[in-house]
Amino acid sequence: MTILVTGATGNVGRQVVEHLVKRGADVRALVRDPSKAKFPQDVRVVQGDFLDIDSLRNAMSGVSTLFLLNAVVSDEFTQALIALNIARSAGIERIVYLSVIHADLYVNVPHFAGKFGVERMIEQMDFKATILRPAYFMQNDLMVKDVITGYGVYTMPIGAKGLAMIDVRDIAEIAALALLRREQAAEPLALDRINLVGPETLTGADIAAIWSEVLARPISYGGDNTDGFEQNLKQFVPAWMAYDMRLMGERFLTDGMLPEVGDVERLTALLGRPLRPYRNFALETAASS
Repeated sequence: MTILVTGATGNVGRQVVEHLVKRGADVRALVRDPSKAKFPQDVRVVQGDFLDIDSLRNAMSGVSTLFLLNAVVSDEFTQALIALNIARSAGIERIVYLSVIHADLYVNVPHFAGKFGVERMIEQMDFKATILRPAYFMQNDLMVKDVITGYGVYTMPIGAKGLAMIDVRDIAEIAALALLRREQAAEPLALDRINLVGPETLTGADIAAIWSEVLARPISYGGDNTDGFEQNLKQFVPAWMAYDMRLMGERFLTDGMLPEVGDVERLTALLGRPLRPYRNFALETAASS
C-alpha cells in the first residue's frame, strides 16, 4: 500500500511527506528534479511531470492512495484532469485533492474556477476522495514581510469582510491525516469536503493591529488597492498570474473567506490540538528577520 504525493517539493507537499513518514506510511514523491528532493531516506522519489503521460503512468503504478496538489500555473486545470485520468487507469480509488475554499463562489478567478472544475470531475466520475478546501495561507504574507517591517504598511488586499487564514503547517498535517484515513480504511470511503480554516477570521485592519503589537510600533493597513497589488506582483510573476491574484483580491474585498459553522471545531478535533493563530505566525516571522 503506497501513497503518492504530488507537488512534493513545495511547502505543503514536502511537509505532507514528512508527516506521512513519521506515521510509518510507504511514501512515493513525484518531483520534476530529483536533485532538489530532500526527503527522509525511506521515501521513494520518482521523476515526472503532469504533462508527461509516461512519467505519470510510471509514478502511479502500484499506488493505492494519491495526494493531488497542482501549482498555480496557466495549464493547472489540464494538468489536474490528466492526473486524475491516469489515476483512474492505474486503479487508484483513494484520493485527497487540495482545492481552495469558495471554489464554487469565486467563479471569475481563474485558479479558483479551475479547481472547482477538478472538484466536479472528482464528483461526477465517482472518485472516492477527500477534497480539502484551504483558505488563505498565512505564509503568503512572507511576500510582504519587508514592506511591513521596513515601511510600516500591511499591503495585502484583505479588506474588511475577513479571511479565515490558516497556517501551512496545519494544512499539511490535516492532509496527511486525511491520506492515512483513506489508505487505512478497509474499503474506499465516500466523497467528502473539508474547509481548512484558521481559528480566527481576520480583516486587513486586524492583521495590521497584530503586526503593530508584535513589532511594538504602528503598522497601518493599506491593501484595498487591487490595481497597485497587481502592478507590484507583475515585477515577480507573469502578468496573467498577477491579474489572477488581483481578481482574487477583489473577491476578498467583496466576499471575504469565511468559515462555515463547525469548521474550526472539526479541524481542532481532527488535529487533537488548537489551530495555529496568525499572531504566532507573526511572532515567528518577526523573530526570524
